[in-house]
Amino acid sequence: MSLAEPERKERHLLVVDDDDRIRELLKQYLARQGFRVSAARDGAAARRMLEALDFDLAVFDVMMPGEDGFSLTRWLRARQGPPGRTPVLMLTARSEAGDRIEGLKTGADDYLPKPFEPEELLLRIEAILRRGAAPRPVGAMLSLGACRFDAARGELTRDGAPVKLTEAEVALLRRLARSPHEPVDRLELARETVDPSGRAVDVQVTRLRRKIEADPKQPRYLQTVRGVGYVLAPD
Repeated sequence: MSLAEPERKERHLLVVDDDDRIRELLKQYLARQGFRVSAARDGAAARRMLEALDFDLAVFDVMMPGEDGFSLTRWLRARQGPPGRTPVLMLTARSEAGDRIEGLKTGADDYLPKPFEPEELLLRIEAILRRGAAPRPVGAMLSLGACRFDAARGELTRDGAPVKLTEAEVALLRRLARSPHEPVDRLELARETVDPSGRAVDVQVTRLRRKIEADPKQPRYLQTVRGVGYVLAPD
């Protein structure tokens, strides 16, 4: 399901790529699809724009001179408040699975290997934006040991202190929180990321366990259900 044209006009995207031709082509293509689009040629320019403006999603190329996409994503995730949760889609010419997983570990919401079809880029962007705009559960507060997850606000705390989450992590926790103690199919979760393999979901689960669990290797609250998927088991 695509975003309606009025919804696209309200969304401001940032494209960061050192290749002038690719950067301009992406900017023009996404603008023709109805988005507001800004562009930067390197990490330094991107930082200035991200500090000055609010974006609904950023597209980062991984291989750039100076600061690469991994470092830029880590910097963004370290920012406080909503700017630090700006969704990130990474573009990478690297085909190795380890490099793509590294992007997800830094806090990216999705990745797209080069070369790619513009329509696939559009589909992935829309999937991330839809996920972030999903209806929020009302009055759902879950206890996860030392952590509390406020599904309505999309906020996680540990011993009262806020824990930073990406939009993808918030969306995953919200989906699992809608049916606590009930396994959710891994491929259902994967469809939300336009990643039919489910690898992105696995990476996000691993990252969430590090934030929630006392012992991430022996998860108590975010459990794997073998052959099915994952289940959130609050107190």
